[in-house]
Amino acid sequence: MNARGALGRYGEDLAARLLTDAGMAVLARNWRCRTGEIDIVAKDGDALVVCEVKTRRAGAFEHPMAAVTPVKVDRLRRLAEIWLDLNGGPPPGGVRIDLVGVVVPRRGAPVAEHARGVA
Repeated sequence: MNARGALGRYGEDLAARLLTDAGMAVLARNWRCRTGEIDIVAKDGDALVVCEVKTRRAGAFEHPMAAVTPVKVDRLRRLAEIWLDLNGGPPPGGVRIDLVGVVVPRRGAPVAEHARGVA
């Protein structure tokens, strides 16, 4: 795994812990199909959460959350539909798309920000 891949994996590990600490159950990580990949699929009460994780080193040009474009959101919606088709349909609480942005400083603890229902 290269440095970029390791950084992304580190951010996804932090995000999974953040979601679990918030009371969610992680159902899948790095779920893939032909259309793309969902970083984390979780259950929050009776809602399904499709979570995109973006990780950047401190000092990067943009905040990690700025990297989620309308095109990416559309892809996440399509991926959520495929997941639901393969896993029994929509849950009673519906589906939500969340985003976790992780900034890793040169020194000190990383900062993770969780935005619920971004799309």
